[in-house]
Amino acid sequence: MGRPDHSSAADAGLKILRYRAYPRHVDAPRLLAVLAGRRVAVLTGAGISTDSGIPDYRGPDSPPSNPMTIRQFTSDPVFRQRYWARNHLGWRHMDWTSPNAGHRALAALERAGIVTGVITQNVDLLHTKAGSRTVVNLHGSYAQVICLDCGHTMTRAHLASLLEAANPGFDADADGLAVAPDADAVVADTSSFRIVDCPSCSGMLKPDIVYFGENVPKDRVAQAYSLIDNADALLVAGSSLTVFSGYRFVRHASARGIPIAIVNRGRTRGDDLAAVQVDAGCSPILTLMADELVDYTCGDARTPLRTAPRMFAITRCSNAS
Repeated sequence: MGRPDHSSAADAGLKILRYRAYPRHVDAPRLLAVLAGRRVAVLTGAGISTDSGIPDYRGPDSPPSNPMTIRQFTSDPVFRQRYWARNHLGWRHMDWTSPNAGHRALAALERAGIVTGVITQNVDLLHTKAGSRTVVNLHGSYAQVICLDCGHTMTRAHLASLLEAANPGFDADADGLAVAPDADAVVADTSSFRIVDCPSCSGMLKPDIVYFGENVPKDRVAQAYSLIDNADALLVAGSSLTVFSGYRFVRHASARGIPIAIVNRGRTRGDDLAAVQVDAGCSPILTLMADELVDYTCGDARTPLRTAPRMFAITRCSNAS
């Protein structure tokens, strides 16, 4: 299936006058033309958090990695011990991590009434930390733990206190460890680590994260679809869309005729469905994009660009779509 042709909208429909701050290899007029004047739903992946120090799984410079599956976690006690030992050292790194300019740009766009909400495949909560209010944490979050047997939940901080009591001194050398996007730290020897069972039923505890092989809860998927259905454009930021969990939303938007813009380092599975694909890091592009789009809103910060009068430095031709 070929790439949709939105050249007429980019060239004739919208003329952006202040794009020279963008890197020369970035097609800023086309990117802005796809998003300007529209309510934008956003789908993000691990690539948006790399500037916060959290590596991604599939970026051009990412080391080979094999994310854990739910079958591995539930069926292998040794694997589960290894996971909890590594997570015990890695989760605080994620907890202490701060949002970057890309997260803050999306929060600013939401405050301006341009972004309607964020669907994120990340579990790092950085969108919420940045101030985004409507966030669908598609794959859950690192900050909560659930019992697979009775459904009891607790905060990750509370579990940390239980694990620290069971493993005194284990985290003494935690500084400087590499941490994966799921808060999994790289630790060589985990054989002495003692895992903790559910305090309510002695069942198996698991981070409240959707692992490979698990299904995203239906109500969460429905909320994500609703965000897209009520938007006029979809922006994908920092995702290769390799996993169907995120790619389905791009297919959904395309099927509904909603224009799609992608900002990601490297090719993505959704490129052929996109009106524009920008091969670049998220932070600089989203920051510059937010500056442009927010500057062209009306005096009421909640009013999207499409209601702005012609006095603003953006013109819409009569044949624009």
